Amino acid sequence: MTRFIRFATEPGVPSTAPDTHPSVRRGILQEDGLIRLPDGSTAALNRVKLLPCVYPSKIVCVGRNYADHAKELGNAVPAEPILFFKPPSSLLAHGGVIVYPALSELVSFEGEVGVVIGARCRRVKAADAGSVIAGYTIVNDVTARDIQKRDGQWTRGKGFDTFCPVGPWWTPKEELDFASFRVRTRVNGELKQDAPVTDMLFPVAAILEYVTACMTLEPGDLIATGTPPGVGPLKAGDTVSVEVAGLGTLENAVAAEI
Repeated sequence: MTRFIRFATEPGVPSTAPDTHPSVRRGILQEDGLIRLPDGSTAALNRVKLLPCVYPSKIVCVGRNYADHAKELGNAVPAEPILFFKPPSSLLAHGGVIVYPALSELVSFEGEVGVVIGARCRRVKAADAGSVIAGYTIVNDVTARDIQKRDGQWTRGKGFDTFCPVGPWWTPKEELDFASFRVRTRVNGELKQDAPVTDMLFPVAAILEYVTACMTLEPGDLIATGTPPGVGPLKAGDTVSVEVAGLGTLENAVAAEI
């Protein structure tokens, strides 16, 4: 299975560094722990800093895309996709630290499957959605739930720095059986979420048609497809992991803002 990653050759490079940063590289993670670069050279995973596997121009997210998740938060099941954005400044790599902001008293995890866009696209029909999907990855849509509810709109509650862990890698769609995916989220090893993606209210093809009816997606853009039921709070000192068979496990520690 092909595992595309991004990494930095220097330890001080931030998770939000763009591809134009002089230390940022892309490669394929091999089973032996070596990263194969496009020029044929290799680098050892334990000698580099892992970055988010994509650097999107935008992160488009779908809210309440599982009926039981909508109900657990006391919300109606939507008649059409609910869209919101997370800024690229919220990106965080596998192994990075989610910063619990001082402005919030209720930060929650939301494990999700992410869709990686492979081609510039606009007005894509659901039947053609596969032609613009490069592959899939894992996303944790970390949310300051109290701020989300207080503000009414979701920009602040969803947009804090470190609130979009993604990775560890992405894999081409041709190598995966999307219908077999299950999202499993654990906090300190305790299972919190466990649901198949077939429970989505709006499948990926319908989401792509809906999104591209109003905006252009660029290669590398990321769509977070919504979280299943079981969301819950995090606290400083926790470790949260999101597992999707075939995509690996995205794991991050949580620390209080200093």
